[in-house]
Amino acid sequence: MGLVFLAPPLSAQQIFDQFSYEGLRFSGIGVEFGAVGSNRLTAEPTGAVRVDYGYIAPNIRLLFGLAYFKGDFDSESIAEFETRLRGVVDDPTGDFAIDVGTISLADLEASLDLQYVAPFTNRVVPYIGLGIAIHFRNGSGTAIDGTFVDDALDTIAAAGTVSAGTHLALAGPVFLTADLRAALSSELRTLTGRGGLMIRVPRRTTP
Repeated sequence: MGLVFLAPPLSAQQIFDQFSYEGLRFSGIGVEFGAVGSNRLTAEPTGAVRVDYGYIAPNIRLLFGLAYFKGDFDSESIAEFETRLRGVVDDPTGDFAIDVGTISLADLEASLDLQYVAPFTNRVVPYIGLGIAIHFRNGSGTAIDGTFVDDALDTIAAAGTVSAGTHLALAGPVFLTADLRAALSSELRTLTGRGGLMIRVPRRTTP
């Protein structure tokens, strides 16, 4: 019967000791396109720019990103808003109508991700990631422009993100990217799928 020796778990200090700024440098830039869905807005196209800034720990890389989309509030959200407005209208005849039309929300996201990279081969590089993001949002619509409702939709919000995807080497430094990302903020939950291309700078090797 063989003996199995288990390595002792790493202490918190040993884990933090693996993090270093030495591996951080510009390592690639990519452009992605796809679609985003949410709990309150219609599904819409989205685009993003991603910058790979190298490895902060073994198998953990740091990425920055900018993404944008603009969606309309869905019919359920608009209907709920119109119902609330009807509730405060004092009209004994009850023959009034409320139609707020289309209300939109534009979202510009600045993100920072830590991705755990688990390369299968030199060509296929899957990852999972955690991150944070800041969302700059702007509401618009004929019925709300210039009102306090418009001001209330113009917000800056923080969000947490979870992502998974893969990079597939095409030719030389060019990689095909695929990314699935979920984001949660106090005002909106989104699920985004994007694909694109990234040009990578080869990592320096120590002689």
